[in-house]
Amino acid sequence: MAALVRVSAELKASDMSPLNGNAKDGGRYDPAFTGNRAHPLHRWVPWVAGYSAKFVDDVLDTYNGRAVRSRVLDPFAGVGTTLVEARLHGCDTVGFELNPWPALVSRIKLAAGKELRAESLRSAVTAYRAFCASHPRAARKVPTGFKSNIPFFSPSIERKVLLTLDFIDSIDDPWTRGAFRVALGSVMVSFSNYTYEPSLGSRPGAGKALIERADVEAIIAIKAEQMAEDIQTIERAAETPDTERTVYNTSFLDYATVEAGTFDLAITSPPYLNNYHYIRNTRPQMWWLGLVSDAEAQKQVELRSMGKYWQTVRAGDPIHLTFGHDELTRTLRRLRATRTAHGVYGGRGWANYVGSYFNDTYRYLTVLYAALREGGRAVVVVGNSVVQGIPIPVEKHVAEIGKLVGFSHEATNVLRTTRVGGSILNSSVRRGTKTGVDVGLYEAAVILRRRV
Repeated sequence: MAALVRVSAELKASDMSPLNGNAKDGGRYDPAFTGNRAHPLHRWVPWVAGYSAKFVDDVLDTYNGRAVRSRVLDPFAGVGTTLVEARLHGCDTVGFELNPWPALVSRIKLAAGKELRAESLRSAVTAYRAFCASHPRAARKVPTGFKSNIPFFSPSIERKVLLTLDFIDSIDDPWTRGAFRVALGSVMVSFSNYTYEPSLGSRPGAGKALIERADVEAIIAIKAEQMAEDIQTIERAAETPDTERTVYNTSFLDYATVEAGTFDLAITSPPYLNNYHYIRNTRPQMWWLGLVSDAEAQKQVELRSMGKYWQTVRAGDPIHLTFGHDELTRTLRRLRATRTAHGVYGGRGWANYVGSYFNDTYRYLTVLYAALREGGRAVVVVGNSVVQGIPIPVEKHVAEIGKLVGFSHEATNVLRTTRVGGSILNSSVRRGTKTGVDVGLYEAAVILRRRV
């Protein structure tokens, strides 16, 4: 077997079950993405809608062992946590990600130590500092289609960002150019007039002051240097497996076959039912990095995504299930009868949102079943939700829908639990439950297997 690159071996813990656990509950493992902040490659871009590298590593050890050149699929690749860890295990990896910003991040991470070299990125950092010192004005203009309630950047910061984009355009090597775009995209909100709380909103709206000045050049250079350091870690490893590394910037839902019957294992986390701002949270990166060129391009990402943005489905005709499921049908009926005086802002709009979410769930599980070889497994991480006061056990429904499309359901394991009170329950999504009554929210891994 080829030697494997292990950049996170210090966190190996053989006594922890990969599919059980809350680190605060009996020492069991917490899969939250925050664990990636100290990991090479994974720390490049914060991603609230993700899970930890250690969780993926343990799942690979459990279900893939040390198999050589097995094929691992992530239908919702995000910023590439599954793909990077599978590569480090020596697996061939294929990911799908409709959102162009995380798709870019995934591709650049997977190029580390191969197409993307540390020396090239470090040389670019030196050139960037010289470029900023010798160019007082930027040629680039603010993206005209990008809209925000207040200016996204203060004037002095905006000038520096536009100058950075001019420099990025001047980089010859496409992988280094992509890495610099990732460096800018990963830090740009930090010196903007917006913040994640956790959804993207203005700093004044979150009770924070505007950011008038920032050392944009230094912040981006530090991030790029950190990335170069991680790339060098890969380069210095004894042997980096030369595996297949493919990221498709398209929707997994649109594929009918996806190299049918060729994948040994899928590890994925689709957008959560309660993460209805998923696409809008990345609008700054999509527009400022030139990943979308007009409003129609952004709209298509929203319309084709798994877990639609609420505003795209709330006002249409009632959305009914495209498959048979009595419990979900009753849930949609209850939602439509909730807060009817509020129109689409009440249960009617949210029933459409929930209906479209589970219709998409049926679609992706159907494609996923076809993609796996006989006996292949899928580990699907999801979170439950409370919509208009109605609890929705997403993990239970994923297991049931999985069986409808042909999977056997091996297990469902709760990974992490949290408790939220009245302030969250009275949000527009969860309104309907009495103030002060706690409700349990949790994440769970649903393990499905294609029958032999």
